[in-house]
Amino acid sequence: MGRVRSQLKHDYKPRRPLPNRLSGRGWAVVGLVAAVFGVAMLLAPGPESQRLDSGLSAAENASATSMITMQIPLPAQSNPIGPPQPGIDAPAEKDASEAVSPGGEFLAPASDGNPSEIEAEEEKIVPDGERLVVAIKPGDNLDRLFRRHGLSVADLAQMLRLKEARNALKVIKPGDEIEVTRSGDRVLSLSRKLNEELTLRIVGGADGYSAEFLANPVERRPAQAHATIRTSLFEAGADAGLSDALIMNLAGVFAWDIDFALEIRQGDSFSVVYEEIWQDERRLRDGEVLAAQFINQGRVYRAIRYQDPEGRVGYFTPEGLSVKKAFLRAPVDFSRVSSNFNPNRLHPILKTRRPHKGVDYAAPKGTAVKAAGDGRVIFRGRNGGYGNCVIIQHGGNVTTLYGHLSGFAKSAPKGSRVSQGQVIGFVGSTGLATAPHLHYEYRLNGVHRNPRTVPLPEAAPVADKYRNQFLEASRPLITRLDAINPPRLARAD
Repeated sequence: MGRVRSQLKHDYKPRRPLPNRLSGRGWAVVGLVAAVFGVAMLLAPGPESQRLDSGLSAAENASATSMITMQIPLPAQSNPIGPPQPGIDAPAEKDASEAVSPGGEFLAPASDGNPSEIEAEEEKIVPDGERLVVAIKPGDNLDRLFRRHGLSVADLAQMLRLKEARNALKVIKPGDEIEVTRSGDRVLSLSRKLNEELTLRIVGGADGYSAEFLANPVERRPAQAHATIRTSLFEAGADAGLSDALIMNLAGVFAWDIDFALEIRQGDSFSVVYEEIWQDERRLRDGEVLAAQFINQGRVYRAIRYQDPEGRVGYFTPEGLSVKKAFLRAPVDFSRVSSNFNPNRLHPILKTRRPHKGVDYAAPKGTAVKAAGDGRVIFRGRNGGYGNCVIIQHGGNVTTLYGHLSGFAKSAPKGSRVSQGQVIGFVGSTGLATAPHLHYEYRLNGVHRNPRTVPLPEAAPVADKYRNQFLEASRPLITRLDAINPPRLARAD
């Protein structure tokens, strides 16, 4: 009789666990294997059986075994575990190294290795990766950063070939964080948050790296606060739930009208409408001051933030006049006024009557000194008793002088144009000075005037062509200020 060839491969090595349910053909194979195993046990040569078969030739033995195998009936195709499954008949001519899936599909050749090698092979196909958050330290660059954490600098070079990545990663500063997903030294992906609303993400693939920018939208929610000053502006603001930055911004809005170092009194009050920045239902920080009212010694000041269609932003009174003046009252953040404008002052070093034609603002050495207004630097250098000195020419035949500086800002050389608030130097005690301070002078048509009391020219108001738009935009903010603290509670000059 000829040998029957089974259509299922008995050397099948599964790459993954066998399915819980066997098809009818599967149960046939199980029955066949069990039957063959039973017959083999019956025919196992013991002492007697060795004597019985010893007279048979090898060919006769093979023939007898073939006959026994053929006489074992196959069980019916049924599935005792669940409902019948469709039979799977793999083509008889397929190589034994190919496995058949329960769905009838041919799988990749099974590995001859152990299970751990198979799992490792699958991990290489779909790597999970290790997440690493890298903090930028002083003196770091990307090459040093990658080497410190055992990351491939070759991958870094490949990523920096992308224009988007090169522009977004060329400037890093201490405190920044870069998130990396790695597999060994291989960089699978890299993310860097560029700002609150934008993240750079670089992902590796079969064709190298690709870059994309992910939007992190934020929501700006209006908020409001009101406080009465008992001890200080900062304490009142903190009690009202305002951050230090927002309190500073509030003071900056009214800095041209109120000297917050010298003129604040107990009983003064403020109301403010401002933004809160939220992202994914999480409050990030305070935003811009939208509208504010400050009552200082009975005088009422109001300011509304407005951005015109050309992108210019400023604070204006409800009538559209700029709250900004052409000059700052104090061009430095000072701790106290150490000497006022005084035509009959006794000089502390020379001990003679010598007019003090400016104001001395005491501040720590190195404190930034800012230009009081827009203008051009006409002198920068050593100037007698003034020590290191800067003089700026402004419009309207006004000049300002800044003396006793410890050093100059590189961005404001002689002949350069400067804008109001730009740093031009740093507080020091050069020249005839007993301690670090800024000596500040204001001259109109060559005549010294008291910087703290001289009437300052106004900045430009809202342009006529945008006035109606400004009035419409400011109306709801003014209504909100009235609701917080009605203006009838204070007297306006």
